[in-house]
Amino acid sequence: MKIGIFGCGAYGMALSSVLDYNNCDITMWTKFEEEKNQLEVTRKNEKLIPNFSISDKIKLTTSVEECIKDKDLLIVVIPAAFIDSLAVEMKPYIKDNHIIIASKGIEQKTGLFINQIIEKHLDTKNIGVISGPSFAVDLVSKMPVGLTLATKSEDTKALAKKALQTPYVKLRSTEDIIGTEICGAIKNVIAISSGILEGLGANESTKAMLLTEAVHDIEEILEAFDANKRTVLSFAGFGDLLLTCTSEKSRNYSFGKLLGEWKTKEEIDKYLKETTVEGFYTLDSIYELLKDKQVSIPIIDLIYDIAVNGRNPKELLTFLVEK
Repeated sequence: MKIGIFGCGAYGMALSSVLDYNNCDITMWTKFEEEKNQLEVTRKNEKLIPNFSISDKIKLTTSVEECIKDKDLLIVVIPAAFIDSLAVEMKPYIKDNHIIIASKGIEQKTGLFINQIIEKHLDTKNIGVISGPSFAVDLVSKMPVGLTLATKSEDTKALAKKALQTPYVKLRSTEDIIGTEICGAIKNVIAISSGILEGLGANESTKAMLLTEAVHDIEEILEAFDANKRTVLSFAGFGDLLLTCTSEKSRNYSFGKLLGEWKTKEEIDKYLKETTVEGFYTLDSIYELLKDKQVSIPIIDLIYDIAVNGRNPKELLTFLVEK
C-alpha cells in the first residue's frame, strides 16, 4: 500500500513505524524545509521520541501534491489549529481519496470538529478517524495498543485495517465519527483537571472519583451532539481518558499540574508557548459550543474558570463532593 502521512511530529513518526511493519510505501509531509532536511539526514527527533528512528525507506517531502499523488490512503496527524490551512492546500489534488484523521481537537472560533473541516474543503466522503490510548513512545515499543476506527465507509475501514492493524495494534470499528472525535477532544480537557488534582497533592481515590464523574459528563456531551453514548466506553472514550488522565507523558495532564501547583502566570505561559496543549485550546471551543447548545456541564465551566480566568484550583476538590 502507498500511504501519505501529513505531519512529522511524534505521533506521525510513531504511526510510520506501524505502517512500516506492514511493508507500506510511506511518504511523510512537513510544512518545514528544516524539519524535512533534519529527518532526511538523522531519521530521528530525539526531543519527540528518544531512541527511535524512522525507516530509511520513508520519503520526506514539503510538497502536498507529492504526499497525495497515487496514494491508497492519507493520514492527517497535525495540530487541530492547522487542519484548515492544510485542507485548503490539499483541495486541488483530492478526489474521493481515503483519509484517516489521527489529529484531535476542535477548531477555535468555528467550533468545527476535524472531520467537519475536512468535509468542508475536500471532495471525498471516504473519511475515518482513529483515536485511543496510544502515546507515540508506546506505539513504537510494539507492545499491544487498542484504537477506535470510526468511519461510515466500508472501503476506508478495510484500507485502514490493512495499513494499521498488526499483531500489536488492534482496531475496533464504529460508525460514530462525531462521538469518537468528541471523546478524543474532551479527554484532553479532563486531563487538565486530573493534572490539577496531582498539583494539589490529591490521592488516587480522588483521581478515580474524577474519572468516574467524567465518564458521566462525556455521556451527556455525546447526547447533546446526537452521538452514541456508548462511545464513551470505547478505546477512544474511557481508554484514552484513563491513559491521558493518569500519566505525566500527557502534556494536558502536565499543564493541569502546573495550575494545581499555583505556578506563576509567566511559567504557565512559557509552557503553553513551548508545548502543544490541545486541551487548553479545545477547552475554549467546547465551552462555547456547550453554551450555544444550552447544555450545562459544570466540570467544563470550572476547568475553564481555573485555566482561563485564574480561579482557585482548590475549588475542584470541593466541586467533586458537592456536584
